[in-house]
Amino acid sequence: MPRPQVLERVKSAEEEADQIVAEAEEDRDERIAEARKRAEAIRTEAEEEARDLKERRLEEARDEIDAECESVLEDGEREREALAERARDRVDEVTDHVVELFQEDVHAQT
Repeated sequence: MPRPQVLERVKSAEEEADQIVAEAEEDRDERIAEARKRAEAIRTEAEEEARDLKERRLEEARDEIDAECESVLEDGEREREALAERARDRVDEVTDHVVELFQEDVHAQT
């Protein structure tokens, strides 16, 4: 093969190689850009899911706290009523006891 033809083929092969490299670099850049977009979408979705999960858990915790608070208040009300009932039941007994003490003090002074 004559020398000019060899040089032409080498030059053509180099241009083809340069084009292949350029296309590969362009393809790489496109894939990187697409990967970044997907990563951002995944990150955004994960953040939204995390916010939703946080809100659900906070709401559940608030509901549990409200229920517990209501239960404690109901228990306290029942205990208060029981104490008040016992106090009412003992009014006569305490009154009698105070009268007895008073009478003993009066008799002790006379």
